[in-house]
Amino acid sequence: MNKHLILHWLAIVAIAFGALTLFSGGRALFGTPEARASVGNAVPFVLWFNFCAGFVYILAGLGLLRRRPWAVYASIFLASSTALIAAAFGAYVLGGGAFELRTVGAMAIRLLFWIVVSVASISAMKAPAKL
Repeated sequence: MNKHLILHWLAIVAIAFGALTLFSGGRALFGTPEARASVGNAVPFVLWFNFCAGFVYILAGLGLLRRRPWAVYASIFLASSTALIAAAFGAYVLGGGAFELRTVGAMAIRLLFWIVVSVASISAMKAPAKL
């Protein structure tokens, strides 16, 4: 499959992922008391990071769709910052902090996704576009 086509679809997924992240994070942070309670033992710094990162997901996805070189750096930034937050979350958990198990899975999915996007964007941006 063409590297640019793969990157195109990853960019669309990034935009959708960002929109869903903003919706779910916004609901958890700013929603009704019932909505906020439904997140259980959410870790505040992880929740805020993910919500704020949702805006960057959309921006990076749009940049990748338009093949903007800065979008490669945005995807690397998202992978790196997600890794740092995951490490901080791990330290928090090892220190006995309350958390939801689903947060572990969500962080793993986010980190894996942005690593894949980073690698794909670096590869696709090096390759000449085929029309």
